[in-house]
Amino acid sequence: MQPFTLLIKPSGSDCNIDCAYCFYKGRDASVGTGRQRMSGEVLETLVRDYMRLGFPVVGFAWQGGEPTLMGVDFFTKAVELQKKYGSAGQQVSNTLQTNGVLLDDNWCRFFHDNKFLLGISIDGPKEFHDRYRVDHSGTGTFERVMRGIESCKRHQVEFSALVLLNNLNVQHPQELFNFLIENELTYVQFIPCVETDPATGRPADFSITPRQYGDFLCRLFDLWYDYGPEKLNIREFDSLITHYVMGKHTICTYSKQCAGFVVIEHTGEAFCCEFFVEPQWRLGNILDTPLAKLAAGSKKRAFARNKEKVCNKCLVCRHLDICRGGCVKDRMRLDAGEDRGNYFCESYKQFFDYTAPRFMQIAAGIKDGSAARHTRSADRIRLHIEKQP
Repeated sequence: MQPFTLLIKPSGSDCNIDCAYCFYKGRDASVGTGRQRMSGEVLETLVRDYMRLGFPVVGFAWQGGEPTLMGVDFFTKAVELQKKYGSAGQQVSNTLQTNGVLLDDNWCRFFHDNKFLLGISIDGPKEFHDRYRVDHSGTGTFERVMRGIESCKRHQVEFSALVLLNNLNVQHPQELFNFLIENELTYVQFIPCVETDPATGRPADFSITPRQYGDFLCRLFDLWYDYGPEKLNIREFDSLITHYVMGKHTICTYSKQCAGFVVIEHTGEAFCCEFFVEPQWRLGNILDTPLAKLAAGSKKRAFARNKEKVCNKCLVCRHLDICRGGCVKDRMRLDAGEDRGNYFCESYKQFFDYTAPRFMQIAAGIKDGSAARHTRSADRIRLHIEKQP
């Protein structure tokens, strides 16, 4: 069996803030509402079954909703179970995506001591962040998130900034870049926002257009290239460098297949992808069926192969080997059913055409040793299981 990462939703869709663009707002109520919490039985089952698959490196990606709603004790128990069911020499990667509001000294001591890697959502300066990332009273969360980031820095917690590009901040790449540098946020992921308005069937008002995304990426690249690629890690750019150096990507958006994850909801329900938590792609429940069987089943294999079914214009595109049609969730269909490819197709073409020579130059420097890459040491963000053979 090919190794995969578990993407776990211990608190389901439950969240302590109320972002206007949250993708759960457009989902069916069957995904759950209100207070949702993973039971001890589900937690132990998923950790036990996953660790016993025997992968040399196992990845637990904790997401939500907001996973810190589970409390420190829940994740302390998770780490204890990882050590209990792991084998000697096995390595464990724990990543956690959070809005940062609850991060304090207690949380950050735990994350540091247990080598968690965090992704903290921050949409740029206050005027950008507070436009959409508000709490349930409509109050912006910027100051609380920045306090959480300062706690992480104080306790030397490894983290990345997750910037969701919406119709507002996408128009200000220079301001976003300056904010990141000024606040020493040197590991960054930019996530393009496009959600469907249920009332119109068209992209919601906060979504970005393909042209906006293409323009943003090109300007961001110039800023990054001039500043020094070795001083700022942008996840999307690092994936392209890896592609040019090693022939493979580090993010699933550009991968050939959607096979890297199994999603576990708080109830133990398993799905193929966090963007396809729907009956068609339900794998089963880990309390009823072993995880190994769910992950190796025909439905999971069929979902993975869907990524390879690109439209005709992708097949003749000079960039096919780079983007592989992009993320399946962004592939849109016309009313007549004719596949028109990825929503961001023109963005990618614009960006790849503009940057390819310089990406190849960076890659060539890495290959011949003349260019350094400022990357995380994997050993620093993994737990090593130490047991007697």
